[in-house]
Amino acid sequence: MPARNTLENKIIQNISRRFAQFFIKPLMSQDAVLREIKAVDSEHKKNLLSDGWRMHQLQKHLASKDHPYHKFSTGSWETLETKPKERGLDIRLELLKFYENYSANLMHLVVYVKESLDCIQSLVESLFSHVKNTDQRSFKCPSQPLSAEHLQLLVKAIPIIEGDYLKISWPVTPNIQFYKEGPCRYLSHLIGHEGEGSIFHIIKELGWAMDLVAGAGSDSNEYSFFSVGMRLTDAGHDHMEDIIGLVFKYIHLLKEDGIHEWIFDELASINETEFHYQDKVHPISYVTSTVSSMRLFPPEEWLVGESLPSKYAPNRINMILDELSPERVRILCESKKFEGSTNCAEPWYNTSYSIENVTPYMIKQWIQKAPTEKLYLPKPNIFVPKDLSLKEVPDKVTFPTILRKTPLSRLWYKPDMLFFTPKVYIIIDFHCPLSSHSPEAAVSTSLFVDLLVDYLNAYAYDAQIAGLFYSIYLTSTGFQVCVGGYNDKMRVLLHAIMKQIVNFVVKPNRFSALKETSVKDYQNFNFSQPYSQASYYLSLILEEKKWPLVEKLQALSKLESDSLAKFVPHLLSKTYLECYIQGNIEPGEAESIVQEIEDTIFNTPNSVFKPMSPSQYLVKRVIMLEKEIKCCYQIEGLNQKNENSSVVQYIQVHQDDALSNIKLELFSLISSQPAFNQLRTVEQLGYITYLSLRSDRGVWALEVVIQSTVKDPSYLDSRIDEFFKTFESKIHELSDKDFKRNVKSLIDSKLEKFKNLWEESGFYWGEIEAGTLKFDRVESEVALLRELKKEEFIEFFDEYIKVDAPQRRTVSVQVFSGNHSAEFKKAIAEADQPKTCRLTDIFGFKRSRPLHRSLKGGPGLITMD
Repeated sequence: MPARNTLENKIIQNISRRFAQFFIKPLMSQDAVLREIKAVDSEHKKNLLSDGWRMHQLQKHLASKDHPYHKFSTGSWETLETKPKERGLDIRLELLKFYENYSANLMHLVVYVKESLDCIQSLVESLFSHVKNTDQRSFKCPSQPLSAEHLQLLVKAIPIIEGDYLKISWPVTPNIQFYKEGPCRYLSHLIGHEGEGSIFHIIKELGWAMDLVAGAGSDSNEYSFFSVGMRLTDAGHDHMEDIIGLVFKYIHLLKEDGIHEWIFDELASINETEFHYQDKVHPISYVTSTVSSMRLFPPEEWLVGESLPSKYAPNRINMILDELSPERVRILCESKKFEGSTNCAEPWYNTSYSIENVTPYMIKQWIQKAPTEKLYLPKPNIFVPKDLSLKEVPDKVTFPTILRKTPLSRLWYKPDMLFFTPKVYIIIDFHCPLSSHSPEAAVSTSLFVDLLVDYLNAYAYDAQIAGLFYSIYLTSTGFQVCVGGYNDKMRVLLHAIMKQIVNFVVKPNRFSALKETSVKDYQNFNFSQPYSQASYYLSLILEEKKWPLVEKLQALSKLESDSLAKFVPHLLSKTYLECYIQGNIEPGEAESIVQEIEDTIFNTPNSVFKPMSPSQYLVKRVIMLEKEIKCCYQIEGLNQKNENSSVVQYIQVHQDDALSNIKLELFSLISSQPAFNQLRTVEQLGYITYLSLRSDRGVWALEVVIQSTVKDPSYLDSRIDEFFKTFESKIHELSDKDFKRNVKSLIDSKLEKFKNLWEESGFYWGEIEAGTLKFDRVESEVALLRELKKEEFIEFFDEYIKVDAPQRRTVSVQVFSGNHSAEFKKAIAEADQPKTCRLTDIFGFKRSRPLHRSLKGGPGLITMD
C-alpha cells in the first residue's frame, strides 16, 4: 500500500482535527444557529407537499402522545424559533445544553484511511482523546408507541399526488433482538414474494395492484413495525377489503403450513454468498454503515451486522407471525377518492384523514370473501448460483474491444481484470429508429417496455432474490436490457427475457392496468418539485427531439390495446443491437451469447425483427445556444399551492474535448463549495442550492440550481450572476499554491479506482453510448492536468464562464410559485434587457438554432480493426 506524502498527511490531519472539534468544542455561534434554523425550515417547506413525509407524520401522529415516536421530528421555523421564544427560551443555549449528551462513552468512530493500524490509532488518540466522557446513559424509548386505541383502525388519508396506496402494519418485536435468527427476514421473503402463488401475483393478475413491498422497519431497538405496502389500481381501490382479506389469508396459510427449514437454509445460503461476494462501496457509505452497526451489535459482529442469519429458530418466526394478527393491525389507505369524506387534519402537514374501526370479525368476513385463487409457498429457487469459479482469461485486456460485428449487432467485450468476482454485466441496447418519431410512438414504446417487465416479473423475481438483477428501460433511441450478477445462471435469465420479447403479445387486462398507472404518473409531474420542473423545461429547450409531457399524456390517453399490438411489430421491424459484456466470462462465451440472441430474435420463423440499415441509425443532438446572449424562459409552476419557486441557470461551454473538459471540471471543483456557501449559507436563498457539471450527449455545461420560498426566480437568477461577478476576482487572484492544490485534488479524484464491476462497466458503456469511445479518458485528462498552466485556466474562465465572456452561452429557466405570482406578472411584462432573449415558444426557438454535431458514428462507422 503506497505511503502518503507529507502534504496528504497534513490535509488528512487538518480535516480530522476540524471534524474532531465538532465534538470537543463546537462554536454554535448565534449567526450559525439562525442560519441553520432557516435551512431546516427551508427543507421542511420543500417537504410540505411530499406524500412520503405527510403519511409518515400521520402515522406518528396516530400514536401515544407520551411516546417520542409521536413527535414532529424534522423541525421548522415555528418549532425552532417562534415557539421557543414564546416560552422565553434561547435556542442556542438549549443547543449547548443538548450538547452535554455527547459523551465519549456513548459515541463510536470509524476511520478509513490507507495507513497502518498503528498510524491510525496514533492519529485517533491525538485528535479525539479530548472528547469528554461524562458517563451519560443511553436514551431508551418506551417499548411500543401504539397502544390498543391506535390499533384495529382503518385510516383513510388524502394524498397530494394521483394514485391509491394501501399499507397494512403491525407493531412487532424488533428483528434486531433476534438478528441471528432473522424471523422478519423469513416472513418478509414469503409475504413480499412476487412469484406464482404469492399475494402479489394474484392481485396483479386480477388487475388490483402494481407493486408490493413487505418487511420490518424501525428507528429504535425498542419498537418496530412490520408492513405490507402496495400501489393499487382504481379496481384495487374498489377491492381493498378483498386485498386485506387475502393478506390475512396468506398469513393463516403460513401458520397452517408451518415453518420450513429448507426456505430458511436457502435464504441463509443466498445471504452468505451475497456477503462473501459483496461489492466494494464508497468509503463514506462504508464508514456510516459500520458506525451504525457498532451501536447495535457486539464487536465481533460489527462488520456483519444482521446480514447473516444462521440460527434456524421456528419458534421466533412463529412469535412474529402471531403478532401479525387482526387484533394488532392498523391499515392506512391513501386516495383522492376520499375527498369530501374526511373529518380530521394532521397538524404539521395538514393532511386530511378519517378513522374507522376495523374489528377482527370484520377481517374474518374479508378473509371469507377474498379471492379464491390458490395461494402457495414458493418452490426452490432455480437461480441460486452453484458455480462461483473464476474464468481463465488468456490475454490481458485493458479496454473494451469489439469482439464481433454483423449487420445485426456489435459486441463490445471486456473481461474482469480488476475485481476477480464471479459476476458479469451485460447490456443489450435495442436501437429502434421508429421508437420516438412522434409522441404516440414514444408512449407506445414506453408501454411496451412496461408490459415486458410486467410479464417477466413472476419468473424473474427468483433471479433477483438470488443476486441476479435485470432491468428493461426506455432509451432515447429504443430500449435497453441490462442483466447483472452471478454469471452461473445468467444465460438462463437472459434467454427468458429474449423469448419474452420475441413472443410479446398485448394482454388487454395488463394493458389497462399499466396504462392507468402511466397516465397517473404523467399527471403527477404537476406535483414534482419546482427545480425538477425547471430541469424538465431546460431539457425540452436543449434536446433536438423531445416531446412535451402534455403531448405524450394526450397520446397515451387515446392509446388502445389493439393500437399497441399493431405498433410493436412496426417498432421492431428496424432494429440494431449494441451489446456490451464485461466480467467473469470468456470471449468465446460472450460471442455465443450474442449469437444466441441473434438466432432467437432475428432468425426464428415469423420473426417481426428485421435488420436496420446504417442510414436509419438515429442520433439525438443538442441545440447550440448563441454566444453572448442570455436566454430566459419564465413560467408558472404546475402546482401553484407549492410555495417553492426555482431557477436553473445553464451555461453551455463546449463539446467533449479533453483539454476543455479538465478546465471546466477544475472550475466546478473550485467554485461549487463557494457557490453553496454564498447562495445557501450566507444569503439563505434556499435549501436546494448547488453548482454542478452537466453533459448532454457530449455537450458540457455548468448549471446552478436554486429552489426557494423566500425569493422569486428572477431575483435568484440575479444573485447567481452576482456570484459569478464576485467570483471573477477569486479566479484572477488564485495563488499558484491554491491552483496546484486544486489540480492535485482533481487528479486524485480521477485516479480513484473503480469500486466495483458495475462502476467500471458504467464508465465504459457511457463512452460507447455517447459515441466518444475515449476509454483512456482518465489517463489522457490526467496527463493534460499535469501540464495545465494557471494562465490557461484563467483564460478559459474569461472566454467562456464569466458573466460578460465573449463565448458565454446561457439559458435561465425560471419557475414561479403561487407565492411569487405578482413577481411573475411583473417579470413577463418587463422589456428585454440588452443581450437577453426571452423565450415564449420553445419549439420555434429550437427550429431557429443550429445543432451540435453528434459524437455517435453509428454501426457502419466503427471497424473491427
